Amino acid sequence: MSGTDGFDPDGVKCVVWDLDGTLWDEIAVESATDDLPTPRPSALAAIDALAARGVLSSIASRSAPSVLDRLDAVPQVRARFLAPQVSWQDKSESLRRIAKDLGIAVDALVLVDDSPYERAEVEALLPGVRTLAPEDVPALLAAFEGREVTAESRERVRRYRTEETRRAEGERFEGSREEFLRWCGMRLTVGAATPDEVPRALELAARTHRLNSSGLTPDRLRELASSDGHELYTARMTDRFGEYGIIGAALVDRTRRADGGAPATWSVPLLALSCRVAGRGAAAAFLFRLMERAREAGAEEFRVTLRPTDANLEMRILLRQAGLRRTDAAATTATATSTTPAATAPATAADSAVLGRTLQGDLPGSPVWLHVSDREDTEA
Repeated sequence: MSGTDGFDPDGVKCVVWDLDGTLWDEIAVESATDDLPTPRPSALAAIDALAARGVLSSIASRSAPSVLDRLDAVPQVRARFLAPQVSWQDKSESLRRIAKDLGIAVDALVLVDDSPYERAEVEALLPGVRTLAPEDVPALLAAFEGREVTAESRERVRRYRTEETRRAEGERFEGSREEFLRWCGMRLTVGAATPDEVPRALELAARTHRLNSSGLTPDRLRELASSDGHELYTARMTDRFGEYGIIGAALVDRTRRADGGAPATWSVPLLALSCRVAGRGAAAAFLFRLMERAREAGAEEFRVTLRPTDANLEMRILLRQAGLRRTDAAATTATATSTTPAATAPATAADSAVLGRTLQGDLPGSPVWLHVSDREDTEA
């Protein structure tokens, strides 16, 4: 995809910049000295504006790897970029590596490159990646204007830098992956969302794909979260390196029975987690704690609405590992009960299913390296 027509800023997590002719005017390898060309002020301003809105920046340049070494000597410029790639490999391969290093989908990248050839190569091999010429950058920035910026968004670049440190420590760690995760001292807290956490929950609904159960829209999530019988939960995580912030959100329908008793079923129209915590057991721990809370509240069954996509295979595997199986409940009324007005029952896509399991007997336990608690407990 090229240009900004039909551009959805919610789908963009990282803008990848070419160097020669894009970030700066000259060709770095042709410089007579070790000094790098001077970056264009407009490009640096655009990178800073994107960072303020929670959009990362990286580099994909077909040039000598030594250029990246020289960039390391200019920290005020180098610090703006995460997971940079400078080599003679194809741009499409560089973008794949950037996405892998950042733990995001390739389709969440945007490439800015002055070369029509490089843009065409990426469009051919990575059709989900939008490509822009440098002159398209003002339109890119304009697409973000007027959109709500959460506290989590403003911290995103810093937290990804912390993640680079965490990953480097993991590579140096002498021991197993589980031993490293134990050493990290990860703590997950779960609780009802406070008013100032709701914008982040809406952001997770809009921006997550790998660990998103149903694709419920932010507008629908806001509507349901404010309706009777529904409660929004969030999960926060920390470790020895610092705070991850709010990494998960779940909407729970706990509409009471007609006789006023506790709901027999907790239904979850949306379970969404940040891809930054993939592979660390946080999604499982959040889900399992919700199941425990449901049983403690007197529920006998736990259900989750699932809309399978090419991106959310990890979520589908997690739900199956948690013992959830397809039920006979109609997806279009997945969270409706006899006391739920039709106007507030979530309209679920026709290609969605409802997965459920009993809450009787043993429930799955959280990963041993994660300490899980309720937020009310930690604040007491």
